[in-house]
Amino acid sequence: MSRPLRILMAEDEWLAAEVLAEGLADAGFTVLTAADGQAALELAAAGAAFDLLLTDLRMPRMDGRELIARLRAERPDLPVVVMTGFPPPNGPEALHEGPAPLRLLTKPIEIAPLVAALKAVAGLA
Repeated sequence: MSRPLRILMAEDEWLAAEVLAEGLADAGFTVLTAADGQAALELAAAGAAFDLLLTDLRMPRMDGRELIARLRAERPDLPVVVMTGFPPPNGPEALHEGPAPLRLLTKPIEIAPLVAALKAVAGLA
């Protein structure tokens, strides 16, 4: 990578967000953390630069499903990795709309598979 991939991460569990952000930084990513979907949307609207979205599904104020839809309304090609303890019954197809890549990971999340998923949706794997 010529520059680190920039990840916008929406995760409402503070400790999980800290651990993931640290692990991803150690793996060479730049991480911008938001406490929920609404905060992530506000960062994006304020001009935050990011290459892909990493989001939880169940969060207060705005869930991951709505966040994905709202961000992809502006950026249809936005790659997304979803992490959740409650995967949709239909799997990732329930979340996937449009041509951009999307991966679904079930919590608890380990860094190595997360890094692989992020690189895959970014077209680096």
